[in-house]
Amino acid sequence: MDLMPAGPFVDYYETLQISPNADQDTVHRVYRLLAQRFHPDNRDTGNTEIFRQLTEAYQALSDPERRAGYDVHHREARRLTWKIFDQSNADACFESERCKRQGVITLLYRKRLMSPDQPTLTLREFEELLAVPKEHLEFSLWYLKEAQCVQRTDNGRYSITLKGVDLAEELSERRPEPLQLITAATRVA
Repeated sequence: MDLMPAGPFVDYYETLQISPNADQDTVHRVYRLLAQRFHPDNRDTGNTEIFRQLTEAYQALSDPERRAGYDVHHREARRLTWKIFDQSNADACFESERCKRQGVITLLYRKRLMSPDQPTLTLREFEELLAVPKEHLEFSLWYLKEAQCVQRTDNGRYSITLKGVDLAEELSERRPEPLQLITAATRVA
């Protein structure tokens, strides 16, 4: 039995404005709040399309079996959406470190463009999206923070600065193709 609807991937967590880590009580509580606000019978804020989207998201996330299946697709869709470079056989060298920094800056730049009201990412999100363990990201984040290209907020999230935006745009002019980390095979050739 396929638990995923056909068509383009829809981020139900984004629809309900909740974290993928939200527990069932939170899913239910937030759905009730938003459903009440956007229900078509609400004269002030009712919206049939938004209500339909909320209900579809709630149905998928409130059922533990459907949610587990959805979470597999959600992680993969999110990884593909944010994929910056191939991390499969990266060497620990200067080139791969530079690419990691570019990956961090590019992710934060995209996040700022896509979600200007929530333009931050956590270290865990960097790990997931770049497929790089946090231990290998700490130097990159330190460097970018010291260079004033990123800032760390009070809640431990990272965001791009004006200087970081300039750097991201400068890097995109120099490297229009997707970032590729140097691999052992590439180095030997």
